[in-house]
Amino acid sequence: MTVYRVTAKRWARGWELHIDGEGVTQSRSLADAEGMVRDYVALLHDVAVDSFDIEITPEVGGGLDDSVRTAREAVASAETARRSAAKASRAVAARLRGAGLTGRDIAVVLGVSAQRVSQLLRDAGPAEGG
Repeated sequence: MTVYRVTAKRWARGWELHIDGEGVTQSRSLADAEGMVRDYVALLHDVAVDSFDIEITPEVGGGLDDSVRTAREAVASAETARRSAAKASRAVAARLRGAGLTGRDIAVVLGVSAQRVSQLLRDAGPAEGG
């Protein structure tokens, strides 16, 4: 599927949407930007509005773009770490259960609530429970 990359630049009346290799359109808000780009590209190429993907990168300016990028990367890293921690917790909870520990004992060992242990054991697949 074709991906159109768009740089959204703020201006007095909203956002200029610079579509790589295609042209420029406008939107009053970033929330409306994808729809505007879809309409523009669909009309330009006589294709359906859902026949391509769009990646919009806002440029806020005023020295904030680097801060925004850093914050987004930190959020993505935190999500990756959360998934890894959940996977490890499911696996060790299943192994502790296999070693004969009760749910309450597993909760103390892992430093989580008994309800969380129930969730971990419920979500642990056969490979993790192995």
